[in-house]
Amino acid sequence: MQPLTPPASDLDGEYPRPQLRRPDWRSLDGEWRFAYDDDETGTAAGWFRTGDFDRVIAVPYPPESALSGIGDTSYHAVLWYSRRLSAEEVARTNPAGRLLLHFGAVDYAATVWLNGSQVATHRGGQTPFTADITDHIAADGDDLLVVQAIDRPLDVGQPRGKQEWLPEPHEIWYSRTSGIWQPVWVEEVPATHVTELSWRTTRSTDSVVLEVLCNRPLGPDAVIDVQLSYAGSPLTRVQVASPATGAPILDIPLRDQRNGQHYEKLVWTPETPRLIDATVTITDGDSVDAVSSYLGLRTVGTAAGRFLLNDRPYFVRSVLEQGFWPESHLAAPSADALRAEVQLIKDMGFNAARLHQKAEDPRFLYWADRLGLLLWGEAPAAFEFTTSAMTDLTREWVDLVRRDRSHPSIVTWVPFNESWGVRDVVTDEPQRAFTRGLADLTRALDPTRPVISNDGWEHTRSDILSVHDYDPDPETFARRYADRDALSRLFAGYGPSHRLMMAEGTADVDTLPVMVTEFGGVKYETSASAPAWGYSTSATPEELEHHLRGLFGALLDSTVLSGFCYTQLTDTMQEANGLAFEDRTPKLPLETLRSIIGRESHSQP
Repeated sequence: MQPLTPPASDLDGEYPRPQLRRPDWRSLDGEWRFAYDDDETGTAAGWFRTGDFDRVIAVPYPPESALSGIGDTSYHAVLWYSRRLSAEEVARTNPAGRLLLHFGAVDYAATVWLNGSQVATHRGGQTPFTADITDHIAADGDDLLVVQAIDRPLDVGQPRGKQEWLPEPHEIWYSRTSGIWQPVWVEEVPATHVTELSWRTTRSTDSVVLEVLCNRPLGPDAVIDVQLSYAGSPLTRVQVASPATGAPILDIPLRDQRNGQHYEKLVWTPETPRLIDATVTITDGDSVDAVSSYLGLRTVGTAAGRFLLNDRPYFVRSVLEQGFWPESHLAAPSADALRAEVQLIKDMGFNAARLHQKAEDPRFLYWADRLGLLLWGEAPAAFEFTTSAMTDLTREWVDLVRRDRSHPSIVTWVPFNESWGVRDVVTDEPQRAFTRGLADLTRALDPTRPVISNDGWEHTRSDILSVHDYDPDPETFARRYADRDALSRLFAGYGPSHRLMMAEGTADVDTLPVMVTEFGGVKYETSASAPAWGYSTSATPEELEHHLRGLFGALLDSTVLSGFCYTQLTDTMQEANGLAFEDRTPKLPLETLRSIIGRESHSQP
């Protein structure tokens, strides 16, 4: 069988799920009917049967945003959407096939009906879900799709990240993103079909491990066929019979990688973002499902106080990415905006981005894979410690790790940030147990990446020792991160934010890499009348450049740090401490920023 075209590594960025692609899909984005249900009477009144709503919204933009056509940022806990599906949208070419309805993300709890029948429920504002709607399609081709979304603004136990709970945004929290905020689409699939692919590079990078999950157990005569190629040239092909029990797990050898002279030609790095194309075909009786995917050959790890990429020390130059746009909030204003965001980060001189308190659209991850940008995946936090909050956060985090663990760009997992949701982690053993447990669960789901148990301070068990430091004085920076003795003193007590660096145990700075994963936050704005917030202030472009050169220079001069993360990429609402304004215009020329950020590091193996 010939691979599907175009290859998954060479797409235009429109397809919503880049690493599991089928050619026959239909977008449902665009105009939907919409209504608020502030009295919460819609379900009892049967709105899911009628969908007769009086407003129009542009999906997938949240109703708080201008691009949605609604632009209402006040409290509304219950939202309703409806849309008629055309005969073309629900058509099937194979009578034995199935029709799947996909949602990229709906914040926070969703219920979906088709023609009055409930077809899906889901909790988790940043994770995808799917409904098989085949058996509910109307014979006359007149199908009504209705979605209810519940997103309670005052529920601080609900994982919400940087979404505001007060009436107006303040400090570092921003306007909410409710309801549908990532693409909605349908696709036809065979009766037996792939639901998830998980790619993992082995430590030697001379083979890859593939786990295939399907919608139902495969028959005894089922066959799995995997073809890998690079730049159009075949690499290998593996055909195996279905296992008698459990999900198929394939160990796929890459014989050329055992040749040391050839090794570097296939590995993935930000400087050489090589992607390997894959076609995975499942044949189960008369059912044949062929999907295209891609992967990157690379390993990450830590040793001797260094962060390692492909077993070599790699200095991480990262920026905090809020993924918030003024016109569309957490939703990207367009598919192309996601590519432009990755390119902007690279153009500034960074080789990494920390996705902060948000699970970014998979198409952003695709561009990071393709253009070459390391990413840190982070959970959106809850802000109280309760059974419900723990359950919801764990469920959503597991789904996010499973969704994103095959992307080569993702190199670190961060389930907690600054003790948000576990504010008493130093004194409360259940909270410490939760941070340890979720970090270890992450390692069990994905043993190939470092995990930070609680980014910034109050670590329990972290594979990278991170510190948040907004001191505006470069000389203080230089002293604080001068050598390993200075790092030992720092992690033995209270850090720059007057928080204990270790919630338990001691920090081995000789073994684990140390990174300053938040710093800077220098406010610079051009409008004196606009409300603005930052950790420190520069009044002119010249002052901003001087300030940045001092802070970045102090960290780059350190001989013991393994990386940093600057706060932040862009201004976000009232927070004016971006390197670019909200419209993504850099505050300093790109060549100036590159000369500051990309300067040689003194950190040596």
